[in-house]
Amino acid sequence: MSYNTFANFYDGLTGNVDYPRRAAYFDSVIKKYNPDASILLDLACGTGTLSIELAKLGYDVVGTDASAQMLSEAMQKKACALYGENFEREEPSDPQIEKILFLCQPMEELDMYGTIDAAVCALDSINHVTDEKTVQKIFDRVSLFLNPGAVFVFDVNSVYKHREVLGNNVFVFDRDEVYCVWQNSYQEENFQVQMDLDFFEYDESTDTYTRTSESFCERAYTDEQVREFIQKSGLNLVAVYAEDSFDPVQEDTQRIIYIAQKPVQKK
Repeated sequence: MSYNTFANFYDGLTGNVDYPRRAAYFDSVIKKYNPDASILLDLACGTGTLSIELAKLGYDVVGTDASAQMLSEAMQKKACALYGENFEREEPSDPQIEKILFLCQPMEELDMYGTIDAAVCALDSINHVTDEKTVQKIFDRVSLFLNPGAVFVFDVNSVYKHREVLGNNVFVFDRDEVYCVWQNSYQEENFQVQMDLDFFEYDESTDTYTRTSESFCERAYTDEQVREFIQKSGLNLVAVYAEDSFDPVQEDTQRIIYIAQKPVQKK
């Protein structure tokens, strides 16, 4: 899955996400379980917005993503954050943002230059992997590079959301830069949703619309499955919360936060 077309419009379609608030939440979770964390992995970082917000909070951030187009958007965003939209600044505005390292890697092939103190995987990136064995590889790779005591904080779309919210529904996004028709097809046997997106981009010079398309799947995993992924990777599950809170998960919770921690070996 390249997400090349999706990358061009991703920020416009996720404009409702409050990234500073999400970064602050992840920061509070990390500090609760590993207060000395400094080196952070933003796994499946997409266009890098969360990476930048986490860097602003003082982390040394490494962002990885399998899509070269997503990372191209992330690099442009990083440059704008450092030097301004029109590059009006001669000196970078924030040394932490300047230190962000973006790497093009699939999650299951994660290969870091060293160990890390925390890892974050946000906005249902785990759901985009529909093969259980591949998901397990992701957890194994993250676990391999976590320092003892380091935490892995990730969210997943719930089975409830896939069945009751995404389901066999059609969503329409009318943005200034694009008109998008999002059609879903739900498969009950594995809580999987086939997503077909058609983008219509207006060209003022010709007074016409250009249509491009992208298709991918999301799969919801049960709580039992997620716990097994964590356990098999050698991590300990320390908490489960409803979306961006410290509240317990309810039957109608749409996004679930899991916090796993690398055990500290006793001497």
